Amino acid sequence: MDYKRSDRVADLLQREIAELVFRRLKDPRVANLTISGVKVTDDLRHARVFFCLMGRDADQTERKSALAGLAKAAGFMRLELGRRLSLRYVPQLTFEYDTSFEYGDKMEKLLKELHTDE
Repeated sequence: MDYKRSDRVADLLQREIAELVFRRLKDPRVANLTISGVKVTDDLRHARVFFCLMGRDADQTERKSALAGLAKAAGFMRLELGRRLSLRYVPQLTFEYDTSFEYGDKMEKLLKELHTDE
């Protein structure tokens, strides 16, 4: 089983970005935000950071607001990641909303409905 360097860097970035969001960012738009995953290109130059909003069903405006908050803090996060990590290049951060949790909730509700019908 190969465990590529980009996968290891992605795991490290996920931990560090989650800590930065939780401890260092004071923007209320990113208050209930969880970093759910990071995908890094093989050349380690670009990283797609996936996030979800926890605690409630997020509507489109809350998603856009959180995305705007993360985009505004991207430069700060890159600076902090550069200080914390020993990488030749700190990847460009691109943020995307993670819909997998909503899909999982939808499937769970459907399964519960099937179970109650029996």
